[in-house]
Amino acid sequence: MRSDNVKSGMQQAPHRSLFNALGFTEEEMKKPMIGIVSSYNEIVPGHMNLDKIVNAVKLGVAEAGGVPVVFPAIAVCDGIAMGHTGMKYSLVTRDLIADSTECMALAHQFDGLVMVPNCDKNVPGLLMAAARLDLPTVFVSGGPMLAGHVKGQKRSLSSMFEAVGSYAAGKMTEEDVREFEAKVCPTCGSCSGMYTANSMNCLTEALGMGLRGNGTIPAVYSERIKLAKHAGMAVMDMLNKGITARKIMTKEAILNALTVDMALGCSTNSMLHLPAIAHEIGFDFDIAFANPISEKTPNLCHLAPAGPTYMEDLNEAGGVYAVMKELADIGLLNTECMTVTGKTVGENIKNAVNMNPEVIRPIDNPYSKTGGLAVLKGNIAPDGSVVKRSAVVPEMMVHEGPARVFECEEDAIAAIKGGKIVAGDVVVIRNEGPKGGPGMREMLNPTSAIAGMGLGSSVALITDGRFSGASRGASIGHVSPEAADDGPIKYIQEGDIISIDIPNLSLNAKISDEEFAKRKAAYVAKEEKPVSGYLARYRHLVTSGAKGAVMKRPEELGK
Repeated sequence: MRSDNVKSGMQQAPHRSLFNALGFTEEEMKKPMIGIVSSYNEIVPGHMNLDKIVNAVKLGVAEAGGVPVVFPAIAVCDGIAMGHTGMKYSLVTRDLIADSTECMALAHQFDGLVMVPNCDKNVPGLLMAAARLDLPTVFVSGGPMLAGHVKGQKRSLSSMFEAVGSYAAGKMTEEDVREFEAKVCPTCGSCSGMYTANSMNCLTEALGMGLRGNGTIPAVYSERIKLAKHAGMAVMDMLNKGITARKIMTKEAILNALTVDMALGCSTNSMLHLPAIAHEIGFDFDIAFANPISEKTPNLCHLAPAGPTYMEDLNEAGGVYAVMKELADIGLLNTECMTVTGKTVGENIKNAVNMNPEVIRPIDNPYSKTGGLAVLKGNIAPDGSVVKRSAVVPEMMVHEGPARVFECEEDAIAAIKGGKIVAGDVVVIRNEGPKGGPGMREMLNPTSAIAGMGLGSSVALITDGRFSGASRGASIGHVSPEAADDGPIKYIQEGDIISIDIPNLSLNAKISDEEFAKRKAAYVAKEEKPVSGYLARYRHLVTSGAKGAVMKRPEELGK
């Protein structure tokens, strides 16, 4: 056992004295020590129930013969951080979470880990740590929130943000907004649509790192407690069988996850997180991989914000395994990949059944023949940009319009709510990328304002920042290289005609190469946004959004 390094032999007598101080018995000192990474806190609605999940995991570990030891991980609520300086601190926590978990696990020589995350960057941060540490590791999330109900319709957080836009447009009263405010988030859990948190928890199942139901069983269901107990048992089974994280998180497993992503219609943030996880196993993941996989993978689900169904509906329809079974039946998944169950993907999904063809479309009746995400390239985004095409209305799949250029999110929101953006416009928000932000803020406020004001079928938005999974419409993010990295978006001017062609995977400004060069030569550099502390270090170390905004390796420093 790895933990013998701190428990066994005369040399470890001082270590054992400290375990005595913790109340360890002699019997416990002989058992495997399992670290339980608890993301519990009292500020994130998706994390307020994690103390109960952690306690259930502890019971499962102990029942299977291990000694559970809890230590913490941080987490940011993207909804609360949205639309102000706090959003600069969301994506950057992914690396803090990975680094701090690595430190704790290796400093104390745990034999295995159970990760208990739920929201946004917390999930990929812990997946990165799992890949880096290569220990027996199981994930069990806190589960999704139940949908709210407003005026007889199911609603979620994206509806709330759009209600604010509707109020600004005079289409909704303050009383209406207050009703949404009181009802759209009725329980604990990760917000109820296919936003980033639920996307990553579902993809954890597809990767093989979580048990069945990890992504879909609602937070308030007792079934979630049972799942947590089984996760504690599963990590002990992995330890006994010698199954570690990197035997599961292989290149093939990551491509499986990308395929499931396309079928589910996940958040565009997955195109930051899958490359970052791949980076940890030495797989150079190019976001352009998304296009050939998307071309052959049908989009089977339209969960909010793309459609009227929610995570509880996906759970009742058979969950992620039912989606995977549809894909496997036409040969789109590698079914030989190992999972935390000790069985292969094929063995796990063999008996999965699609119980609601309205929630999970059958493979012969998809929402579209292509997947939920697309990577667009062109003279604005030579290294790529990302759009959730499953959430784009048909009339915006191809669009041309004049650029309305803004140097930050706040200026764009003021213009949208001030009625200065009109049908046909293309809103361009730059200097919000990984370096430029810094922190690559999500743009849920401007996309929601556009939708709420009734412009979702006539106005597009492009940015070197990113979008919340709750965004919908022709919202194109991750434009790379970003403005702060001298990308072409830096030289777009007010009134330039922007051409978006999602079916043909292109994003271009109707400007010649010569004109771009002329603008670059004449450009007068502006002073960088002043930052300090962690954001200053992050700006210095972070790479392009097209590379997953991972941190530079030591050999890359100074470049």
